[in-house]
Amino acid sequence: MPTIGVNRDLLFERLGRTYTEEEFDELMFDYGLELDEVTSEKAMLEKEQGVTAQGASEAIIYRIEIPANRYDLLCLEGLVRALLVFQEKQEAPRYKAIPPTSGNSQQLIIQEATAQVRPHAVCAVLQGVNFTQAMYQSFIDLQDKLHQNLCRKRSLVAIGTHDLDTVQGPFIYNAKPPAEIKFKPLNQTKEYTAVELMQLYKSDSHLKHFLHIIEDKPVYPVIYDQNGVVLSMPPIINGEHSKITLNTKNIFIECTATDLHKAKMVLDSLVTIFSEYCQTPFTVEAGEVITPDGTKLTYPALPYREEIVDVAWINKSVGISESPESIAKLLTRMCLSSEVIEESKVKVEIPPTRYDIIHACDIMEDVAIGFGYNNIQRTIPKTNTIGDQFGLNKVTDLLRQDIAAAGFTEVLSFSLCSRDDVAGKLNKDIESSGAVHIANPKTLEFQIARTTLLPGILKTIASNKKMPLPMKLFEISDIILQDKDKDVCAKNERHFCAVYYNKNPGFEIIHGLLDRFMQLLEVPYSKEGNGYFIRAADDPTFFPGRCAEVVVKAQVVGKLGVLHPDVITKFELNNPCAALEINVEALL
Repeated sequence: MPTIGVNRDLLFERLGRTYTEEEFDELMFDYGLELDEVTSEKAMLEKEQGVTAQGASEAIIYRIEIPANRYDLLCLEGLVRALLVFQEKQEAPRYKAIPPTSGNSQQLIIQEATAQVRPHAVCAVLQGVNFTQAMYQSFIDLQDKLHQNLCRKRSLVAIGTHDLDTVQGPFIYNAKPPAEIKFKPLNQTKEYTAVELMQLYKSDSHLKHFLHIIEDKPVYPVIYDQNGVVLSMPPIINGEHSKITLNTKNIFIECTATDLHKAKMVLDSLVTIFSEYCQTPFTVEAGEVITPDGTKLTYPALPYREEIVDVAWINKSVGISESPESIAKLLTRMCLSSEVIEESKVKVEIPPTRYDIIHACDIMEDVAIGFGYNNIQRTIPKTNTIGDQFGLNKVTDLLRQDIAAAGFTEVLSFSLCSRDDVAGKLNKDIESSGAVHIANPKTLEFQIARTTLLPGILKTIASNKKMPLPMKLFEISDIILQDKDKDVCAKNERHFCAVYYNKNPGFEIIHGLLDRFMQLLEVPYSKEGNGYFIRAADDPTFFPGRCAEVVVKAQVVGKLGVLHPDVITKFELNNPCAALEINVEALL
């Protein structure tokens, strides 16, 4: 989870009182946060560098651990606002997107070429801001936290903030070949082309981690104003011309993205937190985005939505017995303005800062935090149950021991494999395999979920051909098959697979293992009743005339036989193999 560092004295000043370390730690726990460390800038530098940090500040810093989905708490301003509302010292503010006080909205025009690299963009303006050094640093730190967390290291969203008084709209968001982009980047003294910038920042400890996002693209994204002044080359660097300083009064914020929803979340989070410093607190000047097809969109939306929750369900889930009025009050303390609408229903208004509220369960969690986990009365459960190992796992654990005692070595192979592993290499058709396919596989080795354990064992043997013969390997694990009757349209099956690899096929070895396996499960050999037997079968994976089906209660539960020479060759093996695979679940 992300950790933020806030100046203790500044924090206490904003909260309106001082706390001992124990008192503040308790306040953090009450709000569902954790005071991770009490340190200072000097102590942190000395810890990182291992030497005395000369000139570093010794002001106390509280490092606070924040839940990964609470983007509204990633800086001092958001944390203080949430704590003051929690302590009922102030009401939750209402955020508004307003039209500009004079003139037209700032426009950001998206060109069609951006579809090749980062197709989406949103924008907004913070008006009349008066920065102090602490506020400025907090503004920069929040962008870094959002980049690392919600923006997924700028791969999904990149934030650009600019001094609006130094540039002139409308702004153009385009994508150009790297050689055609030239500007003076942030904190540099001369102009560079995009090609030169990529080389320059390969040695930069901070920016080099983002170069790969666009490095191999034919065009790079760039934002410039109507005079051709470059504001930024997202997601790498902003321009020096529109750099924000302590004297900046009006801030133009743009977010370019590969995911439009994430861009909206980032923009809403950033502007709501720092809108308290605007000329009219908690208001944001809306920006207008014109898409390549001419559609005009206004951002930020700052959406408020409503959820209706059942009081009885919340009380039962949390383990309390509060009235609807009390539940509404607890939620209001958590920045979720609420009111009772029926005898047992509460209407909850979710602000644009709380993107972590997705389901009624999230509202129930906030009730528990507002009530206080330490205040929930401990009770003995009304049901008395005793936990035990899942039956299937217990049986397979026992089987593993006895199969190993029979001289076989257990392997553990990947649950994912390539399509060729379960189809082409086994002389079968992928369409009839019932395999569950991965929508966007990253590698050729992991394209589908395995439908048989055999390829994993054969690949293990291929990677260990220098080991002495014979090799006797087995695996008891799950395979995954399509099943339209399941809610996820797939099911797991526990299978047992064994392979004997030697200079001779060793069919008798595998047949003997089958008999031992059935003996362990107390399944007798019989063609009638509850027994098992084998019968000849044809399977393209096995050598003709050297394959048999395992039948139990008139149901085929597995196969054994000598593998086809083509299969052995495709797995790059040199000696014959005998194999057995059985559906364990069908026997239990």
